[in-house]
Amino acid sequence: MAPERYRTPPQAPPKFIATPSSLVEDTKRLIDRARNVQNEIARNVSSADASFSKVNLQMAHDDNKMSIESHIISFYQAVSTSQELRDASTEAEKLLDDWGIEASMREDMFKLVDATLQKNEPLDPESRRLLEKEHKDYIRNGLNLPVGTKRDRFKEIKKRLSEISIIFQKNLNEEKGGLWLTRDELAGVPQDVLGNLEQGLGENEGKLRLTFKYPDLFPALKYAKSAATRQKIFVENENKVNQNVPLFREAIILRDEAARLLGYNNHAEFKIEDKMSKTPKTVDDFLGDLRTRLTPGGAREIEALLALKKAEMESNGNAASFDGRYYLWDHRYYDRLMLERDYSLDQEKIAEYFPLGPTIGGMLRIFEELFGLVFIEITGEDRDRISETGQGSDITWHEDVKLFSVWDDEGEGSGFVGYLYLDLFPREGKYGHAANFNLQPGYVDESGDRRYPATALVCNFSKPTAKKPSLLKHDEVVTLFHELGHGIHDLVSRTTYSRFHGTNVVRDFVEAPSQMLENWCWTPSQLRSLSQHYSYISSSYKEAYDEATNRANQPPEHIPDDLIENLIKTKHVNDALFNLRQLHFGIFDMTVHEQLSHQAAEDMEISLLYNKMRHDISKLEGPEVFNGGDWSWGNGQATFGHLIGGYDAGYYGYLSSQVYSMDMFYSVFKDDPMNKAEGRRYRHTVLERGGSQEEMRTLEDFLGRKPSSEAFYKELGLTS
Repeated sequence: MAPERYRTPPQAPPKFIATPSSLVEDTKRLIDRARNVQNEIARNVSSADASFSKVNLQMAHDDNKMSIESHIISFYQAVSTSQELRDASTEAEKLLDDWGIEASMREDMFKLVDATLQKNEPLDPESRRLLEKEHKDYIRNGLNLPVGTKRDRFKEIKKRLSEISIIFQKNLNEEKGGLWLTRDELAGVPQDVLGNLEQGLGENEGKLRLTFKYPDLFPALKYAKSAATRQKIFVENENKVNQNVPLFREAIILRDEAARLLGYNNHAEFKIEDKMSKTPKTVDDFLGDLRTRLTPGGAREIEALLALKKAEMESNGNAASFDGRYYLWDHRYYDRLMLERDYSLDQEKIAEYFPLGPTIGGMLRIFEELFGLVFIEITGEDRDRISETGQGSDITWHEDVKLFSVWDDEGEGSGFVGYLYLDLFPREGKYGHAANFNLQPGYVDESGDRRYPATALVCNFSKPTAKKPSLLKHDEVVTLFHELGHGIHDLVSRTTYSRFHGTNVVRDFVEAPSQMLENWCWTPSQLRSLSQHYSYISSSYKEAYDEATNRANQPPEHIPDDLIENLIKTKHVNDALFNLRQLHFGIFDMTVHEQLSHQAAEDMEISLLYNKMRHDISKLEGPEVFNGGDWSWGNGQATFGHLIGGYDAGYYGYLSSQVYSMDMFYSVFKDDPMNKAEGRRYRHTVLERGGSQEEMRTLEDFLGRKPSSEAFYKELGLTS
């Protein structure tokens, strides 16, 4: 039970009691209210009378209230176990998107916002930013286009792009593909993974079904000894949602057309204008320079990995099969073997020290110490007590979900911060990657009171068994810490308007705060504090461990120094190939969105481009080797939700924001990662600001200077 002072948060958590019909009905109610607010403004306010308080503030208050419900309405499609609820959530999101397009293209409201901007009334900085952003949004949504055919076509494109985005992500969430494989084909894959696979009946008797969900896919590609098996899994995974192929192509073409209607040369120019990079040339130059710097290192890494492949095949009696090539399905396997052979890195052994529950506890303690927070898990009768319905089951969407109330510690004033949800295991129909979802933003309401946020981490880690808890590989520890970083950004943000809350910043900065925090997962003291060998969690786990290993002595409770040292040595092993993979995504994204003409966009053979660019950038080979140079063997872009879900002409942000993240870490935290004073300064200077001011100003406020790329290139070993 939580301490008394934490048992009564000043705001109840959100409810998850929707039905398929209520989701749609509530959405229509929200849209009707928003439309009425804007109609009322348009009726009662003239351009001569227009002001921020009469126009923008009224819309902002309604946006705030709408977001409290609309985010959750859309969230059901990512997490609900009910197909009907997921379908209704998808339908509701389409209604919300259609309303957003309608509202963004209202001529009457644009004229009032324009009149307000022209008056240049004195406003606080965040309100000024809101006014300017909203004014520009109307222009970017076609209201500078003449009324008639062009504007109607632009609106038609916006609606279709919204439909494509929703269907594309739904196809990914609902993906149920897999392969029936024999145990011989899966030789080498850890028993922990095999034990969780569906066992075949009838024609599949004796086989196991490997899905394309991460807890199945990645271990199979890392451990399956059979290259034929790995190839089959890799190629099938690249083709798991081929119904998205025409949707992706249509989106690219429509984006290009819309950008040209607005007077831009291409979609990339349109999208990047509002980001920190400002122009496609800045992005192209950055990606091109990084490619030039990384390519020699990638070639050296492939050479070393090829030597390892040859030696391994010779030791297995397969020397005659070695063809001197390094394939896409080779990489996870031989990367792991290299780490084990050259760095004595046993990922399975390391994972024993990172059981999910204790690791999360360790992460939360780091955030508590660094940022002045307190996390209180809400369980049992406390859930019933704080639920508005009196039913604790109503405040989560699934029984596996953990819920925390988050508070400031005494040094930060002991106030309430918000709610954190953790949904950590895969299930049918659930979002398939790892992400942070804002459920309810924070803001200041009409009466001047603060509304507190709720945020959710949705991940897909392996489920616990009777003999083992869920054990995290180190890269999963990094992923979890990264996504928790987004969650903390969401929680501690203190903006006036929901539009600027938390991670609502430009795409080429949004990853920087979480990327910076990843460094804590490579720091010896923090790794030790995150760790606890799973045999210490319970007597039953200890018995199972002893039985499985025939161990006479229990291993140390926390990860030993030699394992930490070996792990840290591997931080940049095959790093050039990892970053070349990211460059493939980033350069492909820019290429498809930066065509010289609309005809060129229509003529693109996108799957061929995706596969050929991956080879040209990373030098990893694929089935084209066996198919006479046919590059149409896979459709990886159709599995890539980022480029349809908001990172279009923006995926480069994962790389460019590392420049900012490394600059912040090296300049402030590298020598003392747990410096409380700097942690709190980071919280107040960067995280609390959200998108309420220019992101470059936020960065410069924290660094005390303009950002530099020196630390980024130094970390990658690319300094001259």
